[in-house]
Amino acid sequence: MLAFIKKNKDNSWLLVAFFIVALILWNTNILFQNLKKEERAKIELWSMAQREFVENNTVNNLTFQVLQQTWINPMIHVNDQGKIIGHKNIDWDPALEDSLAIYKRLEKIKKENQPILIRYKDSLTSINQKLYYGDSVLLKKLQYYPLALLLIIFLFGAVLYFVFKTSRVSEQNRLWAAMAKETAHQIGTPLSSMIGWITILKEQQTNEPLNEMEKDIERLQIITERFSKVGSLPELTQSDVVKEIQNTLLYLEKRSSKLIQFKYELPKKAIHIPLNAQLFSWTLENLINNSIDAMKGKGILSLNFFEGQKTIALDISDTGSGIKKENFKRIFNPGFSTKKRGWGLGLSLAKRIISDYHKGKIGIKSSVLGKGTTFQIVLKKD
Repeated sequence: MLAFIKKNKDNSWLLVAFFIVALILWNTNILFQNLKKEERAKIELWSMAQREFVENNTVNNLTFQVLQQTWINPMIHVNDQGKIIGHKNIDWDPALEDSLAIYKRLEKIKKENQPILIRYKDSLTSINQKLYYGDSVLLKKLQYYPLALLLIIFLFGAVLYFVFKTSRVSEQNRLWAAMAKETAHQIGTPLSSMIGWITILKEQQTNEPLNEMEKDIERLQIITERFSKVGSLPELTQSDVVKEIQNTLLYLEKRSSKLIQFKYELPKKAIHIPLNAQLFSWTLENLINNSIDAMKGKGILSLNFFEGQKTIALDISDTGSGIKKENFKRIFNPGFSTKKRGWGLGLSLAKRIISDYHKGKIGIKSSVLGKGTTFQIVLKKD
């Protein structure tokens, strides 16, 4: 059995991008908290120097140096009654502005950080004073950095989405063109065969050409129904999968080169599974035609059938040129083809028919360059 596990790596780059953004935001938050702690430590140092100055009424060199530091944080010093007794780094001119303006500024600063309590010993006027301080301009800018980063990422994502959407439209246009070519190719096979039978009819009076022409006309009807089902959810009915495989092989074997040797052995009994016979037959045709092209019209095409308790498996092997390992997954992508005349649609449709419509599995079981390839289809019985 084929251990075919469907892996979706299309969105792996999104996970990487998300991890990088999360890492940047996390480091930014750590930097923000560290800067905030450093600023508070500086303000506490200034408050200690202020307390020493008031208590001792003298200033040593270290205290003087600390008090002379302006820092970069706005600070407002209030007494135990809440009255402002000093401020630093506040753009406020008492001669030009109302005194309420600085108190309004104080209310804003109160919301930014917890105040630092200054206790004085043997103080008759002010027992407990508070020092309120706001964040520095640098810290405030750093707060908005994650938002700016997210905005940039959002704009970058929008550009990527636009490019992706444009490429999808372009891809759809290519697929429509490929679909038209595939339709012409599908219809061309029975038409060419019918022309040949007509030629034989003109030369001899036998019933065989008429029978084969009837089969080709039926084939044209099947092809029409196949393409009408593309894009819509087909109905699955209990069908004999052995019979459908046999009918497809008989039709293709009669219309393939005599240099292609078909080898297969199917169960003698009927095996009914949920199946859309026409689309399943189309899948077999695509795989067999792909194998015949890989053998360049000469080689052995083998088909092996396996029945399990819950599934059936079908191996289709050829003695062709083989497939490179890096192309194992890409070969089922729309538009991908290793053939100069290929449109990269047949295997993509086969993938959709088996995986999406029948909820089965299809993939390359093995492939050796220069020796051949084995495709495998796995379908559920229930």
